[in-house]
Amino acid sequence: MTKKRSPTFRAFVDPLIGDNPISVQMLGICSALAVTVQLKTALVMGISLTFVVAFSNLIISLLRKWIPRNIRIIVELSVIASLVILADELIRAYLFDISKQLSVFVGLIITNCIVMGRAETFALGHPPHQAFADGIGNGLGYTLVLVTVAFIRELLGSGKLFGFPVVPEAFYAAGYENTGFMLLAPAAFMIIGMLVWLQKSISGKP
Repeated sequence: MTKKRSPTFRAFVDPLIGDNPISVQMLGICSALAVTVQLKTALVMGISLTFVVAFSNLIISLLRKWIPRNIRIIVELSVIASLVILADELIRAYLFDISKQLSVFVGLIITNCIVMGRAETFALGHPPHQAFADGIGNGLGYTLVLVTVAFIRELLGSGKLFGFPVVPEAFYAAGYENTGFMLLAPAAFMIIGMLVWLQKSISGKP
């Protein structure tokens, strides 16, 4: 007999692949186009969003019984905005160079549909431990796609990973050239499209 997975486990695991926020739910694509030129910026962006969505889910779930329905959006935005400011300030303090590269995109996490969507559709109706697991799962699912796209773009576009050259000089001497198109936003859109196609082909879902 197959052991039934707990709701908390499902809340964490499902967004990683089966219900990924980008490749299945089609959320957060704009930031995925903008911050995936380099692996390090994609990774920091993914960690930042994971932090915000996990703790906003947790806080909103803890407060769900005391939040009046008619002002719930205001409360959710206040919680999310506070966490975004905290994440942005931490990146500025400890990763200033990456903060400059990310520009306004960390601050724009507050407008990311994933964060508000999980607060509205999950955190308000589930206990804190499940809401936190859901936030971690959705954040890591988002990060997984960002890192995959950034890996392809940085490797093919500049011959580097995390800023370090990985393509041997012998390749360039033999005529190999980096694909400059990979550094442009349309390349990220095409890679995400291929990931969506691959996932739907494997899962068999329309």
